[in-house]
This record gives sequence, C-alpha cells and structure tokens, in this order.
Amino acid sequence: MSSHPSPVTETREITVAHSPDSDDAFMFYGLATNKVRVAGFKFSHTLCDIETLNQRAKEEFFDLTAISFHAYPYLQDKYALLGCGGSVGEGYGPMIVSPRPLSLEEAAGRVIAVPGTLTTAYLALKLWNPAVRTEVVPFDEIIPSLQRGDYEAGLIIHEGQLTYARDGLQKILDLGSWWQEETGLPLPLGGNAIRRSLGPEVMSQVSRALRDSIQYGLEHREQALEYAMQFARDLDRSSANRFVGMYVNERTLDYGGDGRKAIEVLLRTGNEKGIIPIAPVLDWVD
Repeated sequence: MSSHPSPVTETREITVAHSPDSDDAFMFYGLATNKVRVAGFKFSHTLCDIETLNQRAKEEFFDLTAISFHAYPYLQDKYALLGCGGSVGEGYGPMIVSPRPLSLEEAAGRVIAVPGTLTTAYLALKLWNPAVRTEVVPFDEIIPSLQRGDYEAGLIIHEGQLTYARDGLQKILDLGSWWQEETGLPLPLGGNAIRRSLGPEVMSQVSRALRDSIQYGLEHREQALEYAMQFARDLDRSSANRFVGMYVNERTLDYGGDGRKAIEVLLRTGNEKGIIPIAPVLDWVD
C-alpha cells in the first residue's frame, strides 16, 4: 500500500533589519517572537545602527528595513515606504547638546559630532543651519566623546534624548521642537521601507505583518516592554516606557495625513535647499 507524501508548503524568508533600540524592538516584538505569524513566511531579523541600515539599503541588502527618512530619496527606485512603522517626533526629536552652556550662535560655530550624514537628525541640523560643520561619530559614541572633551557639541538620537542631563550635558537645541515651530508639523525621523522587487502582493502582506506586530506590542505593552528592555541602553523601565511611548504610538500604526505631509515637506525642503540632490518621490504601501 503506497502512502502519499503530504504537500510541501514553500516558506519564503523575509529579511528584516532595524536598529538596536527599544522603540524598534518594541515595534518588531510580535514578529521577532513569533507572536505574529504569517502563513508561508519566515522573518529573519538583523540589528544594525541606523546609518549602517541607510547605507545597506542603497545596496538593496534587506527585504524590509528601517531607514532614516533623509535616506529615502537615495533608495526610492529600489524601495517603497510602508504606511506604518514610523518614528515621529511630536515637538521633540534629535538634540544638540554640549558639556557647557552655549548660545545657538556659539553652537553653530563648533564642529558638531553627528550620527551619520543620511540620518534625519543630520538633515534637520543642516536645515537649521546649512553652514554648520560636522564630523560623523557612531551614535552611541557621541555622548562619551563629549564627556571626554573630543567635541564641544554633539547631535544625539535614540535614548540619549532622555539621558543627556544625567550624563552631565546641557540641551542647546531640540530640532524636533525647532521644526514644529518652523512648519507646524511633527518631525518624521525614521520609517520602514520594503524592497520593490518582492512584488505588490508580498509587499502588501509584509506591510500587514508589521502593522499587526506594532498592534500586538501596543496591546501587550508589558510583555513587549520587557522584550524591548534588553535594547534600552541604560534606561530604567519607567524611562524605557516613556521613550517607547514617544516613538511607538497610534502614529506608528498610521502616519495620518499630517504625518505623510510632514515627510513630504521635510524631504522637499531638503531638496530645495540643496541638501538632498534627488527630488523625492514618495510611494506608499498600505
């Protein structure tokens, strides 16, 4: 008597990359821990700092990747933007900090340590003052480099926005607050982009999977926060909860009309001011 082999279901691997910080970890918790599953797909995760992700996206390295919005015009022929998964500063964002009080004029005259030239923090800094001189320092080395006296001013992102005072630094300017005063819009910092070559159907399924993962994290906040704590770089639980709340919220599920407009205005302004040489064309997967 012959037995019939059961049909084999092809599983498609989707490579996913995001930065090793608590808000991204919270966002991807559902997918990374298999709480959110998608039939026929296996998600493999890589963690890299955001500037590395921006550079790798130029090479089409990952299927789904976190990117800085500043980087998107350089990638737009290869990637589309997902309508979910963004980190948006509502009147807060990257900060210029210094070990001692500096006026804005003084800060603008110093060499500022920045976390990468494709970061949105860098774009916002150049929109604030196009003439400012910068040097790239890995994002997690900027605060130590200021403490050592290597630089008089630095541009901080991620959890440093909550810890700079504890590290003996003073806020000179919050660029998210400055941008909101200038435009009346929030400052969109990072989003998720998906490789166009996956095709419309897969792009749409992966988009839904990420949205489900964000929703799962928001609905299971304690467990998602517990998972995110391992990436929270020196934050206690209450600070990590606050930081995650700043960047993973209802707008992370959907940018909303003003959120999408903010991305468009940010990139268009960068292009008009000559900071971004490529005219941005936003293309969304919903």
